[in-house]
Amino acid sequence: MRGLAEFVMRGRKQAIIAVLGLGLIPLLNFLSPIIVGLVFLRKGLHEASVVFAWAILPIGALFVIGDPIPLFMLIGVSGLAVVLRSSESWELTLLAAIAVGLGIEFYFRFETENLDLVLQQVRVYIEANNIQGFVFEDLREFMISFIGAVYMFLAIVLLMASRWMQAVLFNPGGFQVEFHQLRIRQKVALGLLGLMFLANFGFLLLESWVMYFSLPLVFSGVALVHAAVARKKLSTMWLTAFYALLVLPISLELLVLLAIVDSWYNFRSRLSSSG
Repeated sequence: MRGLAEFVMRGRKQAIIAVLGLGLIPLLNFLSPIIVGLVFLRKGLHEASVVFAWAILPIGALFVIGDPIPLFMLIGVSGLAVVLRSSESWELTLLAAIAVGLGIEFYFRFETENLDLVLQQVRVYIEANNIQGFVFEDLREFMISFIGAVYMFLAIVLLMASRWMQAVLFNPGGFQVEFHQLRIRQKVALGLLGLMFLANFGFLLLESWVMYFSLPLVFSGVALVHAAVARKKLSTMWLTAFYALLVLPISLELLVLLAIVDSWYNFRSRLSSSG
């Protein structure tokens, strides 16, 4: 990844070559948004817009033949990179990422062909195994929002990869410091909590949108855990165990709760004062 970052930062020509080449390769085309995000973060809107326009060509071709996700990631990561560069705020960037998830959800609500193929397989599985208690329309609503939340999460991770590459080249260790300081402030946490409450009861918002409003708090909680492990000089095995536990749904709920409590008590400052 460092070698790729060094190649891209040599100039516009190298960045264009990288996004054109990687954009044509399945799976590796997810590196294209990372590259464009890096150029946005380092060189700004004017230079990055040129690279973005070239990156659109192979990824746009994939969209035409039926694979819209790489294009969504390119647009989403680029937009988030603009927000992060202009605001220098991960909190604001995470909130902006909600728009990425909702945008993907709205696309699948109007362009249902790909989603119908997935749901058809799910229906066959449910019927073959005689699983009871499923309301298919409820499952459809959940799946649309789940897909949006997954790609919201991926857009944030890809942007973080861009920021990490920028730090490796121009500010070694800077991304770690920045990530450890990622925290949702009290007023913002209250707003997200209010939206989650409305969605949970289906008032004005869809119940499945709880996932979008939870993700900024999830990232805040993950950052807090990383900061605590680093400041207490604990073994990386603690992080390994932490990520292993995240497969449990209750762990994500506890992580969101931890981030909300942290918005009031700022555990990082307490760790610093006690460290």
